[in-house]
Amino acid sequence: MKPVLLSLMLAAALPAGLLAQEPAKPETAAEIAATATALAKQAQNPVADMVSVPVQFNWYTGGGLGDETMQVTNIQPVFPLGLDQDWLLVARTIVPVVNAPAPFGERSTGIGDIQEQLLLTPTKTSAWVYGFVPVFSFPTATNDALTTGQFALGPTFVILTMPGKWVIGAVVNNLWRIAGSDNTTAINAFFAQPFINFNLKRGWAISTSPAITADWNAPSGQEWTVPVGLGVSRVDRIGKQPVSLSLQYYHNVVRPDNAGADVVRMQFTLLYPVTRPKK
Repeated sequence: MKPVLLSLMLAAALPAGLLAQEPAKPETAAEIAATATALAKQAQNPVADMVSVPVQFNWYTGGGLGDETMQVTNIQPVFPLGLDQDWLLVARTIVPVVNAPAPFGERSTGIGDIQEQLLLTPTKTSAWVYGFVPVFSFPTATNDALTTGQFALGPTFVILTMPGKWVIGAVVNNLWRIAGSDNTTAINAFFAQPFINFNLKRGWAISTSPAITADWNAPSGQEWTVPVGLGVSRVDRIGKQPVSLSLQYYHNVVRPDNAGADVVRMQFTLLYPVTRPKK
């Protein structure tokens, strides 16, 4: 009797054991495409619960630059921190590396002032997503042509909505000098970046996200920079690593006399989706 019972127990247990040892099934093309589309919408959300490392390259030419080119590379790591089950703090550090024309045919290269954005956003899903809290600017410039020598602080606000294939919203902030050098013009700078993304299949998207700026201390008629343009982006994988690639072109329809008229922006982003335990 015992051998029979033992045989029955082994027979019952064997399929489960074999199933447990089977390797995970590879993703289908449809599953890969659906994952890419979902990641694309996350990557377009400035307050998404996702670690990312964007490196953004901006080339400016024409206008006040003439035939010369200025390059600004922004390294912008983003780290979300779950404060509790209701709130998420998203930290975004912006490190600008500038290479600009200088007198006598030379180039001026160095790090500009580093900014830190801390965005507080609710974790609960709703039709509208928002985030707020401060932006800090630190006098970290390594080149005299880029130096302000000032600490600055101001409010930041983000709002967006993601109906269907769309991700639409804006980031707005203003910085004011709070301490530091009195030998340079006091920082009083406005920044607004509206963004519109229409997501296609397989992680592709058509998008626009112009960086609108104003220097409130500039002479009359020289305060605003207003770009108009658009581009394309795609979320894909390098091996198993999700990445986002984008290319955009903008023309500054309003600009200071010495600013570039045309901007080409290329961005490469490493994406690390976050999985948090349910509470």
